[in-house]
Amino acid sequence: SMQNTSQGNFSLPPPAVGVRPLNEKALLIQALIALFLYVNVLMIFTFFRKEAFRTNTRYILFAHTLICDCAFLIITDILLLLTVARIVMPTSLCIIICAILVNLSIATPLTLTVMSMERYVSICMPLRHAEISTPQRAVHGILVIQALCSVHVVVMLLSLFVAYPLSFYSSSLVCSLVMLHAYAWQKHLSDAVLQLYFLFMSLVICFSYIKIMGVARAASGEDRKSMNKGLKTVLLHALQLILSLIQLWCPFVEAAVLRIDLKVFETIRYFDYIMFILAPRCLVPLVY
Repeated sequence: SMQNTSQGNFSLPPPAVGVRPLNEKALLIQALIALFLYVNVLMIFTFFRKEAFRTNTRYILFAHTLICDCAFLIITDILLLLTVARIVMPTSLCIIICAILVNLSIATPLTLTVMSMERYVSICMPLRHAEISTPQRAVHGILVIQALCSVHVVVMLLSLFVAYPLSFYSSSLVCSLVMLHAYAWQKHLSDAVLQLYFLFMSLVICFSYIKIMGVARAASGEDRKSMNKGLKTVLLHALQLILSLIQLWCPFVEAAVLRIDLKVFETIRYFDYIMFILAPRCLVPLVY
């Protein structure tokens, strides 16, 4: 484990000796991931087979979320298995994988935010919905989402290049985002970027919810039922967004626990993976 991280001194974890077999917790996670991936992949195939879905902005964004979630689950599961077995990999490869994971982890909550905005346009601006919400603009929205995700990736990579000597990149370690943050200022910088993401997404979600709630109260009959349905969708997006954002803070909590007790660290990592990685990503198919 790392030592004296607040001063910036660090020591790489020793290479793993032997390979540990998978325990019951890891096997349970494999079953859950297999189930979630099956459902998500089935819905992705359904999206590409139905032209009506491919021309609907809401479902284009939904498919983007499913693809990001599938990729995220597969990569995190591989890292989980490597961590449980204590298998090391080249640090340079670990950095690339962590950069991809950072991008995917932020892509889901940002897409949910855009989907809430789409619901706002659909309910509060129905006459302009067909003009604003088009497949082309959905693709442009996805590109904007990826651009926003890359901000945190660039910040992470720059902090790594500044913090570590060249010898670090030719070493090997058990890959984890925790192992890439040796300096306290790296954590503070990452926290600041995440807080900006959180503030932006929270404001958009709250704005959409309040506007839709106002329209729902003024509506009546069938219109009111439609408004209430949109309101519940935004609420579910908000719940999923909260869980996804908590997941972004998990590595820093785990880093603090890792310095205290390795067994407690493994228990917390298992809990975080179930609650804040798997749970938000199984909510998407349930919502739709």
